[in-house]
Amino acid sequence: MPPFLAAWTDVFSAESLFQTAIWASVVILLVVGFLGTFLPVLPGTTLIIVGAFLFYFTMGMESSGLAWQGLVFIGILYILSIVLDWVSGALGAKWFGSSKWGVVGAILGGIVGLFFGLPGLIVGPIAGVFVFEIFVAKKEVKEAGQSTVGTVVGGLAGILARVALALGMIAWFVVDVFFVN
Repeated sequence: MPPFLAAWTDVFSAESLFQTAIWASVVILLVVGFLGTFLPVLPGTTLIIVGAFLFYFTMGMESSGLAWQGLVFIGILYILSIVLDWVSGALGAKWFGSSKWGVVGAILGGIVGLFFGLPGLIVGPIAGVFVFEIFVAKKEVKEAGQSTVGTVVGGLAGILARVALALGMIAWFVVDVFFVN
């Protein structure tokens, strides 16, 4: 084989193409996952943890550069982001004076909202708090409105926390792969 062809076969070997494809997939998952923390249509932190697992298991567990402890830590941040997603609106409602029924309404509204896409994810918890405060807790419209504002504030705080957790997951991945191992 001519020397120039031998050099090209080394550069474009199946192994290097596989690693490049894995890296490209992981980077895409991390970037789209981060964007998903802002856009409720995309499963943000889920894509980030899928990228970390993909990297860990396809690049060879020990030789990937990502320690299993790092993967566990990323998993803990992921679980925390999921829990925060579920309770942020309800906590916001509670902080703004909602009754326990308003909190229940926020949670149930969030669950029902899941079936209606992006508008449902936004309107569900808000409507749930308002309806439960008015009809179940028998509060006045002004008090129910205040609880509804709390749901919005809690939801926004939840988005900020999710962004911070996503950045933490990505930062931990990068530091563990490139600087620790």
